[in-house]
Amino acid sequence: MKKYITTASLLVLSIASSTVLAQVSPEEAAKLGTSLTPLGAVMSANAAGTIPAWTGGLNSKNTTKSADSGRPAHPFAEDKPFMEITAANYSEYKDNLSPGQIAMFEKYADYKMPIYKTRRTAAYSSDLYDVVKKNATTAELVQSGNGIANFDTAIPFPIAKNGSEVIWNHITRYRGGTAKRYLTTIPVQSNGSFVPVKMNDQLVWPEFLKEGRDASKDDNILFYYLQEITAPARLTGTALLVHETIDQVKEARKAWVYNAGQRRVRRAPNVAYDGPGAGTDGLRASDNYDMYNGAPDRYNWKLIGKKELYIPYNSYNLLDTTAKYENLIQQGHLNADYLRYELHRVWQVEATLKEDARHIYAKRTFFIDEDTWGASVIDQYDGRGELWKLSEAHNIQFYDVDTPWMVAETLHDLNSGRYLVTGLSNEEPTFMIFGEKVKRTDFSTSALRRLGR
Repeated sequence: MKKYITTASLLVLSIASSTVLAQVSPEEAAKLGTSLTPLGAVMSANAAGTIPAWTGGLNSKNTTKSADSGRPAHPFAEDKPFMEITAANYSEYKDNLSPGQIAMFEKYADYKMPIYKTRRTAAYSSDLYDVVKKNATTAELVQSGNGIANFDTAIPFPIAKNGSEVIWNHITRYRGGTAKRYLTTIPVQSNGSFVPVKMNDQLVWPEFLKEGRDASKDDNILFYYLQEITAPARLTGTALLVHETIDQVKEARKAWVYNAGQRRVRRAPNVAYDGPGAGTDGLRASDNYDMYNGAPDRYNWKLIGKKELYIPYNSYNLLDTTAKYENLIQQGHLNADYLRYELHRVWQVEATLKEDARHIYAKRTFFIDEDTWGASVIDQYDGRGELWKLSEAHNIQFYDVDTPWMVAETLHDLNSGRYLVTGLSNEEPTFMIFGEKVKRTDFSTSALRRLGR
């Protein structure tokens, strides 16, 4: 699990950069695992007692192993919502809602949030906690925050001091090392109609390749990613390969697509920033995937602070294989009977577009879960400064493999009434496979060409 980004080029950048931020002291890092969780969240409960103390979360050592680690059994199946936020009462809870969430209540009379008891289930392996603690005293930003140096595997800044460090924690957060997903993306029209887009994708960090990390081949690589669309027929055979770079200013993301109609592989520089996402009916920009991904260089990142917010959490009901997509998808939003919201502390970060940069979103406000560093809610604003889109991540704890990750993410266009849900697997025989052994050559352009055929 080693990712020591200490190549000569990055070392030079770290020396030459006008903004190199120092690591925290050993004394401050010692708070990890004591007053702070091993990932840097406040360990204690909030003053009102509505957010409990973190006591270790759900992990592979304190839970019963599931028959399918990709669809772990619901650990809180007996829980019932203790209240519901609706269009009639949302004003009473405005302090704990984002502007985008408030806009959903104002737009849809039938929109509601079932609120459950807060359960801080997030947990990683003890080995990874040791890595994160070491990162606290070694990792640093380079290139004015557009790159990072001297970090290992995941979460370079558990004791974050600014907005750039918080967003890098989201970008680099641990997602199981290697994972293959069979999922469905559904663009939903304003009248509620939809055509599912089925795909599978695979993600691997170099450390988890069969042959392990190779400094000469994996220099500046964060992960390898491969995606294949399998339905509907008009999109079948479309495939995408990404070599995700750590410092995308130094070296842009490497992306290739296989187009079934043209039967050839070509470079895809538009698979970045606000380039359109495949199979999303124009609803998603490339960097909306996984809530947010890619180079942070087009925005200024400001850390606003922490707040308490109702966010999707422990969304195990969305794994229900007895539910059909027609049960889950409703006009304007998902069926609230399958959703779960809890009150959690989040980091609030505001991203504003730089004067010389271009993007369809002029401002984005991120609400990032303190226990996982995953973006849970994002409000996105257009060039006029008006609220445009709301993103939400519906997370669970994959406790068999000590990995918190989402089982679905939604992106709502608050103007058109359309929305996109990505990651559903209810009608798929398999959802998530962790730990599959793959080789570097499985993420080559030759492999992409074979996949397309």
